[in-house]
Amino acid sequence: MKYTQLGRTGLKVSRLVLGTMNFGPQTDESTSHDIMDAALDAGLNFVDTANVYGWGENKGRTEEIIGTWFAQGGGRRDRTVLATKVYGNMAPDDSSVWPNHDKLSAVNIRRAVDASLKRLQTDYIDIYQFHHIDRSTPFEEIWQAIDVLVQQGKILYAGSSNFPGYKIAQANELAARHGRMGLVSEQCLYNLAERRAEMEVIPAAQDYGLGVIPWSPLHGGLLGGVLKKEATEGRRASGRAADALKDTKTREQIQAYENLLDKHGLEPGEAALAWLLTRPGVTGPIVGPRTQEQLDSVLRALELELSEELLTSLDEIFPGPGPSPEAFAW
Repeated sequence: MKYTQLGRTGLKVSRLVLGTMNFGPQTDESTSHDIMDAALDAGLNFVDTANVYGWGENKGRTEEIIGTWFAQGGGRRDRTVLATKVYGNMAPDDSSVWPNHDKLSAVNIRRAVDASLKRLQTDYIDIYQFHHIDRSTPFEEIWQAIDVLVQQGKILYAGSSNFPGYKIAQANELAARHGRMGLVSEQCLYNLAERRAEMEVIPAAQDYGLGVIPWSPLHGGLLGGVLKKEATEGRRASGRAADALKDTKTREQIQAYENLLDKHGLEPGEAALAWLLTRPGVTGPIVGPRTQEQLDSVLRALELELSEELLTSLDEIFPGPGPSPEAFAW
């Protein structure tokens, strides 16, 4: 396993992040535990979750599965860098949301962290992430709440998710004025097919010393060899990938991508992960294997060395937006 520092911190994390969103809704508890054991045995020490994972009536279920895994002992918790998130309400449906039971008020942050700690069966969270910006709560209040949690030993670092660049700057400028550490990571949508984060989010993260943690590195399966699977296995795309393939230009783009990687003898999903590992500022992408075979595949991405010729060809198929402001001003 390869490791790197998380942003400007001294924390060492694996270059792949184990995403757990499937644990519960798609992967049962026993299989989830097996995947986490295999990942830890491979040296993958960074685990990401969120309090709302499990969804609907089962919100919190994913954290519970991780908690029962920790409870087995064997150094599981001690060897794991644990990240979870706060923002969404924990009610089973929107109609039953109670005031102050969501977003980033000091009241909800305090309530949510205690509930997550109980489900996770641990006494601290390494990285407590804001799942979305809260337009109603000032960062003065948010940082005050985080200060208390750090002093209590309940969290070690704070991170963001789905933040625009200006909010990263706003949060960390205020933190610096008060001698606080501020955000140390940003989890954003970023992959070959979706590169808008390169305009503002990633430059802001780099300037402020945040580690970038891309989610959906295969863009909902679109970059995982979807057309090949359709042709050879009869497996049709679903969700975001299926919607994207309705566009003729996108379908042609994905076909060119798969043809290019076939020419180089590479699996599309593994190459898409390896590409992210070459990007400036990226700590590691979140991978969400549902089986041992999928875990083996994502681990192989760490060993891939993409040639300059291949990287150039990928840029031609999936051109980035270019730097800001030139991308939209000139």
